[in-house]
Parts: sequence; C-alpha cells; structure tokens
Amino acid sequence: MKKAKNIKSIKEIGDIKGKIVLLRLGLNVPLINNKVEDDFRIKKTIPTIKYLKKLGAKIVIISHIGRDKNESLKPVARHMNKYVKVGFVPKVFGDDVHKMIKKMKNGTVIMLENLRSLSGEVSNSKTFAKKLASMGEIYVNDAFSVSHRAHASIVGLPKLLPSFAGFLMEEEIKNLSIALSPKHPFLFILGGAKFKTKVPLIKKYLSIADYVFVGGALANNFFKALNFNMASSLTEKTDVDIKGLLNSKKLLLPSDVVVKNGEKVSVKRPGEVSAGDVVVDIGPESVEEIGKLVTKSKLVIFNGPLGNYKIGFGKSTKKTLKNIANTKTVSIIGGGDTAYMVNRARSYKKYTFVSTGGGATIEFLAKGTLPGIEALGSLISK
Repeated sequence: MKKAKNIKSIKEIGDIKGKIVLLRLGLNVPLINNKVEDDFRIKKTIPTIKYLKKLGAKIVIISHIGRDKNESLKPVARHMNKYVKVGFVPKVFGDDVHKMIKKMKNGTVIMLENLRSLSGEVSNSKTFAKKLASMGEIYVNDAFSVSHRAHASIVGLPKLLPSFAGFLMEEEIKNLSIALSPKHPFLFILGGAKFKTKVPLIKKYLSIADYVFVGGALANNFFKALNFNMASSLTEKTDVDIKGLLNSKKLLLPSDVVVKNGEKVSVKRPGEVSAGDVVVDIGPESVEEIGKLVTKSKLVIFNGPLGNYKIGFGKSTKKTLKNIANTKTVSIIGGGDTAYMVNRARSYKKYTFVSTGGGATIEFLAKGTLPGIEALGSLISK
C-alpha cells in the first residue's frame, strides 16, 4: 500500500493556470434552519482554496452534506462566501454544468450540489467517478473528515486524474501521526459512545500510551464487565474480551460518575449506581485525576466527550479541555463532538492541533492511514 508520506502535496502541483481542479472538501457541517451552526471545517479549507486561486486554477468544489439525498450544499456555499467568493450550482451533472465550468475565469470558484444526492457516490460507482473526472483535469483531496469512506469522489477519482493532497489533509496526517511515535509520558483520553468503533483504539493505545483513560458511555461497558449495575445507562452488546482489557494497569476508568434519576442529579461511585440511574458524565474527582495526569504528560490526545453534553452534561469535558489548554503539553483534540465543543468555546488555538475528523480521526489513529490517503497517487496509466 502507498504510504501517507509518499502522497503528492498541493505544493507540487506545478503550473495550473487555466486548469480545472476538482477540489474534494469535507463540508458536512451542522445546519440549523438552513444556516451553518459550526463553520470550523469550512474555515480549515480556505487556505487550499486561496492557494489554488492564486495559481489561476478554475476550482470546482465537490462535497456532500448529511445523509439525506435531498439535503443541499447551498447554505454552505452561502456561508463560505464570508471567506472567499464561491458560486453555487444546484446540480452535479448536466450539459449546462459542463458549459458553466468551461466558461469559468481563472481563479474563480464554484461549488456543485450534494454528491450524495446521487447513488453513485456512496456505492463508489466507476461510471459516477468517470462522469466527475470528465469535468476536471486535476484532483485535490482536502476532505480528511470523509477520507475513511471508500466513495467515488474519494477513492475513484484519484484513479482517473493526477491527484494531490490539500493543505488540510497534510496537516491532519502530520499532526495525527504524532500519536504513532509519541513522546512519553503519553496520555490518551477516550470518551463518547460507539464502543465497537473505539475498541480498536483502546487495544492499540494500551500498548503505545502510558495511560488510557476511558470515559463517556464507553466506560459503562467496562463497569458492566465488573458486575456494576449500569441500570438504564447506555451500554452495547459486544463479544470483546473486556475483562482481558481490564487486566492492563494502563487502563483507567472514572472513580466517580454523575447520574440522573428523574429530575435528580447526583455524584456516585460506579459501584453505587442503582435502579433508575442513568450515568450522564464522569464526576469531579475523575476530572481532577485526569488533570494531574495531563500536567505530567508530554503528549495528550483527547477524543470523544466524557459526558452527554447534548443534554447539558458537558462540564467534565469542558473542564478537561481547559486543563489541557492551560499546559504546554503537546495536545491533539480529535472527534467531531470534541472538536465541536472546542470551536464553540473559540479555544482551538490553545491546542497543538484540533482535527476536523470524526470517524476518520478514529480510523487514522487506529490504522495510520485511510482509504482516501491510500488512493492518492493511484492514477491508472492510459
């Protein structure tokens, strides 16, 4: 397989004045009433767009939004105009689209409609990829956040056009790769849900990190394996040998948890959780324990919230993020929800790096690569 370090950088793109560049971006951002709620991912794409504009390319942005094929990228294009002038085309294919692209002036930008409005994108249809490729001359992937998906615009296009990695893609690879050869002491904090998805991370980093703290709903499965009553708390059925993982001295679990029972909220030991209780966050003692480890560490990676912030239990996550920000420790914040909380607090500059990925970040940390990264440089000779 092609190693990430061998992909071609956008800096190697050469003379592209007048060339049509298909630029794949990760613009799957939250929308409320057709307005962008969090534009962190959008802002991170701007350096690549401006670089291509400066070189005189004709830039055609391709992306997706949501899972519903009827969702539109129009609000995203409208919002992007705060940073760079972008025209919007309300469809992906058609003679009129081709004509519009051919008439583009050098250094201009348009965005096509949601790729997932058509079935060929997700199914990685070769025909779909060829139709996309027919509209451009060069392909740039700056969509790290979706590069764990083997979709047509991610893995199909690089086989058909000369391909390059954008600045954001390079930045993600460079910073997340720090975790693969880390400085010690190294603390990995893992929260959120989706136990099945995150178990590979736990297994891998128990052999790499000095400590792996597991919080959020993930911890409930471990508590259940210890025969604690998780009552109505979120757990997942799994055939993973959790008790085997519990044997590791590097694995740390919350010493206290916040539980909600009806309208009553209290702090308990995990073994004290009783009928009707729902674990909604880690407790203050656990936050303090994490804080002490943070100050001792040379590298901290934090992926996934420690509590259910969506229903008001984000206190431990916010406090832990603040503790990390107040140190000089190399810090990498990953996971869509965690990055969302950082951006809402406008504090992302306080960390070494904040990833734009959710599932992509998790998969890269587990495997050291992604399908979209492997695909770059896979051009089939004609």
